Amino acid sequence: MARVVSIFLPDLPTDRIRRDETVIPADQPIAVIARSGSKRWISSADPAAKRIGVRVGMPAAKAQAIFRGLMLVDADPVADALALDRIGLWALRLYSPIVAVDGNDGLVLDTEGADHLQGGEQPMITGIVNMFRARKLSARVAIADTWGAAHACVRAIRRDTVIVPRGEIVRAVEKLPISLLRLPEKVVQDLRVLGFQSIGELSNTPRAPLALRFGPEVGRRLDQMFGRMNEPIDPIRTGDLVEVTRSFQEPIGAAETINKYVGRLVVQLVAELEKRGLGARRTDLIVHKVDNTIQAIRAGTAKPARDVAWLTKLFRDRTEKIEPGFGIEKLTLVAGSAEPLAQQQKVSSLVEEENGDITPLIDVFANRGQRVYRVVPFASDVPERSVQRVSAVAESVGDGWASHWRRPVRLFSRPEQIQAIAMMPDYPPATITWRGKRHRVKRADGPERIFGEWWMRPNELDAVRDYFVIENDNGERFWIFRSGDGVDPDTGSHRWFMHGIFA
Repeated sequence: MARVVSIFLPDLPTDRIRRDETVIPADQPIAVIARSGSKRWISSADPAAKRIGVRVGMPAAKAQAIFRGLMLVDADPVADALALDRIGLWALRLYSPIVAVDGNDGLVLDTEGADHLQGGEQPMITGIVNMFRARKLSARVAIADTWGAAHACVRAIRRDTVIVPRGEIVRAVEKLPISLLRLPEKVVQDLRVLGFQSIGELSNTPRAPLALRFGPEVGRRLDQMFGRMNEPIDPIRTGDLVEVTRSFQEPIGAAETINKYVGRLVVQLVAELEKRGLGARRTDLIVHKVDNTIQAIRAGTAKPARDVAWLTKLFRDRTEKIEPGFGIEKLTLVAGSAEPLAQQQKVSSLVEEENGDITPLIDVFANRGQRVYRVVPFASDVPERSVQRVSAVAESVGDGWASHWRRPVRLFSRPEQIQAIAMMPDYPPATITWRGKRHRVKRADGPERIFGEWWMRPNELDAVRDYFVIENDNGERFWIFRSGDGVDPDTGSHRWFMHGIFA
């Protein structure tokens, strides 16, 4: 069963204005004015404007008279639509091969077959929210079994992320207002006149009277929301995407047949990529079925690739997830992300050279949903900041860690507090208690004093850590530190922490 993500951008007009005009102060309230003849009203307001009392629908003259310092900007639906299209293309390359615009304030994504690349549903939608925030865009995200359910939940439930469990659509939407059914405004008003307020009330009403008065649209939207009728998502596309398609006169469904045509599409796609001097980084197989549904499979590579055999293998390992249903009428292979790839001359040799390229192994793990990365040195004296994650195939920076002080083979991401008995200020502990176990210190080396990075974090101006390497009676060696210099309380709390373990 497909899973659909709905991304709601409630403040898109004001967010676009702030992104276009970077000189606007962060605390400046902004409201957007819409016009209809001589009537002017507030169509959108940013959080700063809402905090001072501006409301959507308020007459513009009233808002201008009441709220001093409010910045009023004329609405520009064309610019908003272009911004939404650009966001959709960005999401197409990053999250899912099937992305479409949802109204004028949102996007819809079919993530079936692609969420594993993001670590699962919860990490994926949380990452979407964080990624939008990093680009100064307010966003709420919901995931459900159908487009209609995800669309309604993300707009009604005021949380950043909403996950509707599989098969729980009825319980999630039955109390939501009928305005979220994506019906024409006139139909919604007439339904309210008849006494319908919630989706549950409308869904429990016999269909015949509703169809007689309002036509088939009400029943169609209800069936789409509850999954009784398929609602295909027509993905957005750009002219620069490399795409090949194969349509079938007769629907196909056998796994062997699907694999055969996928292999042929890969050959065609590689030929197109070669003409443009590109290599695929992320490739999407979009399956169009006879029952008007779409299924997508995404495969990524650590480096730009044009290897027919390898790309074919990546998809054949996952074509078993394709559910042909009543048959497949079209297959589309799209290079959603491509990078320049120059041709390389291969030199033959009588001696077989060892191939140390682990990129295929990285691709296998990454397409199973595992995060693959390398840890490299970073210029920082603070131990937990002296490393950073980079791509597994990133170029070597050539720098190394400082070697004049010993460092543990295992460094905790977060230091763990311990209990210690020690003489202040410069002596190592005589005993420590860590995770409920007491260790007597037999040998110790230190202190190594590390100062806070005040130029990066002003609150670390006086911060100090004193590190010791200690060894217990069993020969186990630990890396511990005291927060503070042992004298001045402004330098730290004088608590002791475990930060690493030596081999």
